[in-house]
Amino acid sequence: MVDDAHPAVELRGLRKRFGEVVAVDGVDLEIVDGEFFSMLGPSGSGKTTVLRMVGGFELPTEGTVLLGGKDVTRLAPFERDVCTVFQDYALFPSMNVRDNVAYGLRVRGTGRVERARQADEALAGVRLAGFGDRKPAELSGGQRQRVALARALVVRPRVLLLDEPLGALDLKLREQMQMELKAIQRDVGITFVFVTHDQEEALTMSDRVAVFDAGRVEQVGTPADLYERPATAFVAGFVGTSNLLEGDAAARLFGDNGTHSVRPEKIQVSRDLSASGEPGEQAVTGTVAEVVYAGASTRFIVDLDTGGRLMALQQNRHSDSSDVAELRGSKVRLSWRRSHGISIGTTAEQPTPGRTPR
Repeated sequence: MVDDAHPAVELRGLRKRFGEVVAVDGVDLEIVDGEFFSMLGPSGSGKTTVLRMVGGFELPTEGTVLLGGKDVTRLAPFERDVCTVFQDYALFPSMNVRDNVAYGLRVRGTGRVERARQADEALAGVRLAGFGDRKPAELSGGQRQRVALARALVVRPRVLLLDEPLGALDLKLREQMQMELKAIQRDVGITFVFVTHDQEEALTMSDRVAVFDAGRVEQVGTPADLYERPATAFVAGFVGTSNLLEGDAAARLFGDNGTHSVRPEKIQVSRDLSASGEPGEQAVTGTVAEVVYAGASTRFIVDLDTGGRLMALQQNRHSDSSDVAELRGSKVRLSWRRSHGISIGTTAEQPTPGRTPR
């Protein structure tokens, strides 16, 4: 029975050491029922180790793991109301798809007819109705990923843990599966805890995201919170593409020498150096050091006359590669709304539930 009085997952003071290496260093998190929650960070940031401690595959050095308010810190994986989907899917090649999906039900002693019925129902839920008699080798990578998902969902766990399950897929299939996974999670209503190093993937799929660095949680928030109001320079630089200015360059533009950020897509590029600014606009001139044409958009790297460097992103609505390449070495005017400037650690620093202070 689901206990609505407690979070689906709660981590208190979680630490994990491997010899002298501190992989996880004091993580506190709460994940609510029915949430698509992602743990995002670079390799070695501790996110996968945290997931493995939630699943029972690693024991914490310190701290507590609670599922639905129950302390499961020292319980084995099969004693926890969770299932895990791994990147390699771990399907049995000799079994057909239906038997792969029904394996957990078989272990629990469910009768053959009933487990076949539930397996087919789970396959329908992941858009694979009619695939039950096929072998895993006869499926595409995306289809095998959905079989692994159905196998986990058929036993109806309280929490589903997903350890970079899309990492082996090509880009187009990965993007398609992001939408599929989110739709499936919404349909079944189970809490998903998703580990990824891909910030775009996390922003696309998640209700909330925890950003990890060096074994600690930098910030927890909605995708919009993390992108528009990063609490630290690390979050600003890791979640999306950001410009960071500090010291004298920041003081000249923003009035103090703290760390400031403005997203590249917020910046307008103009060759009209004498244009008059609109109310609430910030503007600066500089020289285009590099032009990177990417089809739908172009990135301009601009060395500012006041010191420092900014990247601007421009959609190619009325230009092609030859047009934008001509700007290399040219003087340009960059402008953006003052409200789009972010002061890291001051106006952006808001108390966020689950954030571990540094």
